[in-house]
Amino acid sequence: MAGVQSAREVALVTLSACEKQGAWSDLALKKNIREAGLDSRDAALATRLCFGVLQNKLLCDFYIGKFSTVKVERLENRVLNALRLGIYQMAFLTKIPASAAVNESVELARKYSKNPRSPGLVNGILRTAARNLERLPLIDREDQAQYLSIRYSHPLWLVRTFQSMLGSEETECLLAADNGEPATVAQINTVRTTSEQVLETLEAAGLRAEPHPWLPNCITLTGGGDLERLAAFQEGRFYIQDAGARLAVLAAGPEPGTRVLDACAAPGGKSFAAAIAMEDRGEVFSCDIHPHKKKLIEAGAKRLGLTCVQAGVLDARSRKPGYENAFDLVMADVPCSGLGIIRKKPDIRYKDPAPLEGLPAVQRAILDNVSAYVRPGGVLLYCTCTLLPRENGEVVDAFLDAHPDFQPEAFSLPAPIGPVEGGRLTLWPHIHGTDGFYIAKLRRRL
Repeated sequence: MAGVQSAREVALVTLSACEKQGAWSDLALKKNIREAGLDSRDAALATRLCFGVLQNKLLCDFYIGKFSTVKVERLENRVLNALRLGIYQMAFLTKIPASAAVNESVELARKYSKNPRSPGLVNGILRTAARNLERLPLIDREDQAQYLSIRYSHPLWLVRTFQSMLGSEETECLLAADNGEPATVAQINTVRTTSEQVLETLEAAGLRAEPHPWLPNCITLTGGGDLERLAAFQEGRFYIQDAGARLAVLAAGPEPGTRVLDACAAPGGKSFAAAIAMEDRGEVFSCDIHPHKKKLIEAGAKRLGLTCVQAGVLDARSRKPGYENAFDLVMADVPCSGLGIIRKKPDIRYKDPAPLEGLPAVQRAILDNVSAYVRPGGVLLYCTCTLLPRENGEVVDAFLDAHPDFQPEAFSLPAPIGPVEGGRLTLWPHIHGTDGFYIAKLRRRL
């Protein structure tokens, strides 16, 4: 990444490019870090700055607007992001002196703005902010939704949606959880090893690792780092998967000898979880609509040593001859708005809501089609990583109305969740400490 020297520059370039393209990319950030030659400490700072600004963008813009004589929407892209980086560091990263945050942002504006007046503008705004750090402008609380939107940097439409489901008090808890820093969750490949052995190996490598507080054969990792370089990862002794996705497979209950179809599988986490639960005995057809993702699934299964996983290409909306009544378990983790994983992908909150309106139709089409692949007496698992009822319960309700041969089936998960008598469960980040996830277990009548 020619000419880029610091973590702050990497953050600025990445944020500005992704904003211009209209989509955030973790891969772009990693590429920029690699090309800039940042060491592990600066790489971690660049990552924290990017995620921190995305998590607090509306709040940063609120403060900038209060201290700037130029309207936020009129500021040049890179100048605005230089200001956001400065404000974020001063307001949220207590170990960075305000003077350093100001000076670095001024230098970024000098290097990356075409307007010679930009460094002075950035200097004036941030120095004013620095003088007022103990009395930053207050957000008007008269409109609670508007307040929460700015305070936690969630679009107003999304805040109002959550308020209609949870009320204002619990919505604030959810938004705060979305802006937290969740630990990395790893699932142990019990076909090859045990949690105790992996914990010993990771601790010897200098990582902070501990058993998950309530999910068996699951550990949490804090402190970051490139996990893929670890010998334990390369040897296939663990893989990264949130507890929510693992719980969905536990709800489905695959056993040794089961024949499974994972219809929307990439990158393969639930296929791997099913294969491990089956002790690598049976068949797991792990399929995705995108041909290039077949290699991704194959590589993961090979690394984990899971021979029962067969990767394939499948359009889950189109009937595949020979698949009718062929599977004991069909898992459909359908394309969704992703609003349950904001804490890991903070940019998702800024999605245009209009295109999301069409998702339930796609989800219903997938569920209608893949249900034909479930043998009589078998299980259909529907799940999403969103929290919106129109993509969750309403889709399942419509499916059950049209398919009386299916019915919800109770399941039980580890405490603190326990029995789920109605066969449907929503996992919440602020309650369960998992991604936001929806699970529905449906049994086909004999």
